[in-house]
Amino acid sequence: MQWRDDQPIYRQLYGRMIDLIMCGQLAAGEGLPSVRQVSADFKINHLTVAKAYQALVDEGLVEKRRGVGMYVLEGAREHLLEREREQFIQSLPALVERAAALGIGLDALVQALQKAREEQ
Repeated sequence: MQWRDDQPIYRQLYGRMIDLIMCGQLAAGEGLPSVRQVSADFKINHLTVAKAYQALVDEGLVEKRRGVGMYVLEGAREHLLEREREQFIQSLPALVERAAALGIGLDALVQALQKAREEQ
């Protein structure tokens, strides 16, 4: 994994774990890699990993099981998908405004979205 300079490493790692949960690679009840393992794999400080994991705990996505590790909670994926849907819907007015400023009508915007979806 390449670390970017635009945000702290723990936020990038947090985002990566969110992506893994959202896409189902880390399912409910599944254990996260240990702090030591992630630290060694990515050559980052273990406190950085712990901070990213704590953010996941604080958000109610994973739980600490004392002496055993961190585990994805039931409903974590659904919670994240709902949050992402809400954020996406809230961003639509800006997209429509920008399209209008560029002279792209609503029909053309819908057609472009349909084409993009078909190409997936």
